[in-house]
Amino acid sequence: MTRLEKLQTKLAGTQIDALLVTDPVNVSYLTGFTGDESALLVAKDQSWFITDSRFTEQVKAQVTNSALVLQQHGLAAKAGELATTHGLSRVGFESETMTYAEFAKLPKQTEWVPTTNMVAELREVKDDEELALIKRAIAIAEAGYDHVVATIHPGMTELEVATDLDFFMRQQGASGTSFETIVASGARSAMPHGAATTKVIAQGDVVTLDWGAVYHGYVSDITRTFAVGEPDPKIREIYRVVYAANQKVKALMAPGVTGAAINALAHGFIDGAGYGQYFGHGTGHGIGLSIHEGPGAWGPYRDVPQAIGNVETNEPGIYLPEVGGVRIEDDLLITATGATQLTREAPAEIPVIAVR
Repeated sequence: MTRLEKLQTKLAGTQIDALLVTDPVNVSYLTGFTGDESALLVAKDQSWFITDSRFTEQVKAQVTNSALVLQQHGLAAKAGELATTHGLSRVGFESETMTYAEFAKLPKQTEWVPTTNMVAELREVKDDEELALIKRAIAIAEAGYDHVVATIHPGMTELEVATDLDFFMRQQGASGTSFETIVASGARSAMPHGAATTKVIAQGDVVTLDWGAVYHGYVSDITRTFAVGEPDPKIREIYRVVYAANQKVKALMAPGVTGAAINALAHGFIDGAGYGQYFGHGTGHGIGLSIHEGPGAWGPYRDVPQAIGNVETNEPGIYLPEVGGVRIEDDLLITATGATQLTREAPAEIPVIAVR
């Protein structure tokens, strides 16, 4: 069954006649289209790809499962016209991504019904093609890490490290970065999302590197912590705690386990080691076409059980103000027997880069 057919099967069990898909990520997932400013109207037995003349040739090359419909007066107007023409009186819209301004443009002769995560839930389970692309995104990112370890030295700024890494990954085939690359060194590594700055990396600094590559739309998300020269002994201590938490989470992840259980294990372990107040974020999230998607051990997904085919991060951390922080983040695939780690194993002791 194709992705579009899976959505149509879902629609058959609802009280709506069709779904208007406007999230560009969801449009791409369902059709393979890589452009923008387009929408997909999906009924239970047919679908229409709505765009304008700029994308005619691209749609012909990429979209094979939906009829091409060109619009000149806006996506909303054309969607309403199609709904009326084909007798679709109740049409769902993606309430989690559509803005109020966009909603206001929808023609009122149709009843527009808010829906939540109808496509996003399908995206949570990855097929073989998606897994291959994610694995390639991971391989590119890991090659980037090897490059950083081989080139970083005292005197470089965080921005220089980040810029060099981003460029290197593009040379390996990445179309971009999964998010703004995080390079946080010294005491700044106590900032979980400390974006790279002009701070100069000094001998003995701990460095938290959080980065990822985009490959054919799919992302990777990895964090590694290392030291440039001998680090503060406290950093060595908390690294061991974070590593142990990371390993315990990996052992727990399996079909049926909820995000809340994963989060409770990581936080409980770090709290038991005496560092609970220094770990304030969730333990992981799903990745795929987006850097944050379901399921995971955060927010709305806490009560969602893991399922075979989910790809999620495992990212416990400890952040000590004025000392530094440690996070170890891996990407894992949920399988029938547990979880398979897609990223390389982090070392059990903090890596120390010899000063050059």
